[in-house]
Amino acid sequence: MKKAIITVVGKDTVGIIAKVCTYLSENSINILDISQTIVQDYFNMMMIADLSKSDKTIGAVASELENLGKEIGVQVKVQTEDIFNAMHRI
Repeated sequence: MKKAIITVVGKDTVGIIAKVCTYLSENSINILDISQTIVQDYFNMMMIADLSKSDKTIGAVASELENLGKEIGVQVKVQTEDIFNAMHRI
């Protein structure tokens, strides 16, 4: 399984989850776990996703989601699970 951590942060607005999830679905990327919260009008979502059935590289997914984020006014970051774990090890 090729897992990635996807984070979405920005001012809350209608359709953020729908647009990000639509992109993932259209690219055969399965959401394994998802958490989202809104704190004083700021939206924060973190997903663990399986990219193993997608034809796209993680670099292409990261670039396309970053561009999608710009279109909808949020910041979207994608990291492989290994990099995320290494960065957050104490």
